[in-house]
Formats: sequence, C-alpha cells, structure tokens
Amino acid sequence: MSDINEMNVGVRWYVAHTYSGYENKVKTNLEKIIENRGLGHLIFDIRIPTETVIEKNGDEEKQVETKIFPCYVYIKMIMNEESWHAVRNITGVTGFVGPGSRPTPLSDEEVEALSIEQAPQVKISFAVGDTVDIISGLFEGMSGMVQSISDDQKTVTVLVKRGVRNMPVELELSAVKLASV
Repeated sequence: MSDINEMNVGVRWYVAHTYSGYENKVKTNLEKIIENRGLGHLIFDIRIPTETVIEKNGDEEKQVETKIFPCYVYIKMIMNEESWHAVRNITGVTGFVGPGSRPTPLSDEEVEALSIEQAPQVKISFAVGDTVDIISGLFEGMSGMVQSISDDQKTVTVLVKRGVRNMPVELELSAVKLASV
C-alpha cells in the first residue's frame, strides 16, 4: 500500500467496514492500539453513530439505542501507512469504504449531516391494520383494528365494532397496546 502516504490530505473522517456486531469491539480495540502504540497524533476520534428509539406498547415505554449504520465505524484520522495498518489489521475490520483499497474520506457535508443531534424517535409496536386492545378510557376492555396513526405519533384511530358497524375512535397512543394472539 505504498500510495497511502500520497493520499494524505490531512485530518479527515474515514469509514471502516466491520463484521456485523463488531462495531463496539473494533472501537475498543482501536482505542487500545492508539494508547499502546502512541498513535494519538494520527487517530483523533472514533465514532459509531447511534440513535435513541422509544419503543411503545400501550403504557409501556422502553428506550433502545440502535446503530444508524450497522457494520460501519467512523474514524477521524490522518491517513498514512502507519494509521492505515493500525485500523486495517484490527480483528473485525474488513476494510475501508472506497474504491478498491483506496480509502475515501467523507466530505464536510457528509460529516455535518452525521453530527446533527436528533430527538429520540418513537417506535410503536403496532401498525395500521393490526388488532389492538384498548387498555384505558371509555372503550377499555374492547379491541379493534388500527385505522391510522397521527403524524406526531400521539394519537391513534381505532375501528371499534359497535353492533353491526365499525366506529372510528381516536385514542391516545398510551391507551392501546398490541393485542395478544
């Protein structure tokens, strides 16, 4: 890899591809290598972009952290022979993102887009068409089919069978849960 030194464009963000589930292990091992070999002047930051997702099922709420880009680790570094070998030879790393064996740095726009802080996303345990049980309110104890979920994910419209007709009822998201089969 003699042309790696020629590719040096200063401190840039690069993306290393890893085996599935090895992202945290690669980050930990790279941090140890930086410390042991004194590579702090070449490798500055290591990130695994994650987002917090709130999973809701009725009144139960659970925060889960998920990887935005599974199998990828973002590394802020100066690309040269020494730093390339340090990253490339870590167990779990399959290579850098780029054509062939030439790592391609991220553009400033791509880095900026990755660093935007976002509010936790809400993940609902049911979808339109699913059967749900109503667990609070006037229709408690009844079940129905989800007709729609509001854009802000705070209310849900459920078709509740009343006599021979289905009646649409708008409920708070916390008033329903996925029906047990």
